[in-house]
Amino acid sequence: MTDVIGYAAMEAGAELQPVNYQFGALGADEVHIRVETCGICHSDLSMLDNQWGLSQYPLVAGHEVVGRIDALGSQVSHLKIGQRVGLGWYAGSCSTCRQCVAGDHHLCDSSEQTIVKRAGGFANYVRCKSVWAIPLPESLDPATSGPLFCGGITVFNPLYISGVKATDRVGVIGIGGLGHLAVQFLNKWGCHVTAFTTSPDKKNEIIHLGAHQVVETTDVDAIKSLTRSFDFLLVTVNVTLNWAQLLDTLAPNGRLHVVGAVLEPMAIPAFSLIGGQKSLAGSPLGSPATTALMLDFCQRHDIAPLIESYPMSDVNRALDRLRSGKARYRVVLTAD
Repeated sequence: MTDVIGYAAMEAGAELQPVNYQFGALGADEVHIRVETCGICHSDLSMLDNQWGLSQYPLVAGHEVVGRIDALGSQVSHLKIGQRVGLGWYAGSCSTCRQCVAGDHHLCDSSEQTIVKRAGGFANYVRCKSVWAIPLPESLDPATSGPLFCGGITVFNPLYISGVKATDRVGVIGIGGLGHLAVQFLNKWGCHVTAFTTSPDKKNEIIHLGAHQVVETTDVDAIKSLTRSFDFLLVTVNVTLNWAQLLDTLAPNGRLHVVGAVLEPMAIPAFSLIGGQKSLAGSPLGSPATTALMLDFCQRHDIAPLIESYPMSDVNRALDRLRSGKARYRVVLTAD
């Protein structure tokens, strides 16, 4: 048995408070991770507030973990004690279904989410199946790398699976925790990058991150001028947009790809898809293998999240900062 100290919400929307709990015996294919840092994602807010109807309380959130392996299950041979790893949204998969055998562990019907029916990384320890403990390259800063394991792979995976090319013209809608990483990835990918934002005061920062053009999301005329421009359009926000207008900005064979958890049904005009042979898609995070590729890409191109850091014990103030919408661009908790 392992004694754990975490920070939990006792009900939807409640402030987090310190809690003590125990993990049982370590599974043969599990690893025990001592948490060093843990990013805060909007998905944590959604779970803490039970916006998706999945939450069980007390709830210990946190799924952007960087830490060192403290114990290994008896069947784990590819990792070692003391090795630094990252853990994201997924903490387990069956490894035997068709999706897992094909390498798509993130599409496993039996997947386990790090903060659904289990305790996450707002704590001193967390556990997961070993396949989801992804080694962190030595050159990547553990203080800033946590958000790569959720926000980073969420926007990297669509580029990888969609075959985005260096010659493509790409738009990113929403330059926050997800979007600011997408801009960096796409710039290094070689694409021409247009950033859509509701915050014009971010323009200089967004250009510094790698955007070639910045457009205000509410500027109807500017968006209309981009008709038939984009080969790929990535939606990182979780709010309803003018989908018909955005589809018009796609070039023939263009793709509108959604990674923001928009709760309302999307009104998509069929003729906007049919006429230009366009497509609409979405994706969750990515597989362990794709996550490792993303980390290598970050290492090669010096890509990192821009963060604001708080001590773990100050988790409620950190959550308030994220809720305010003013964070630039990810909030990370550091063990104290």
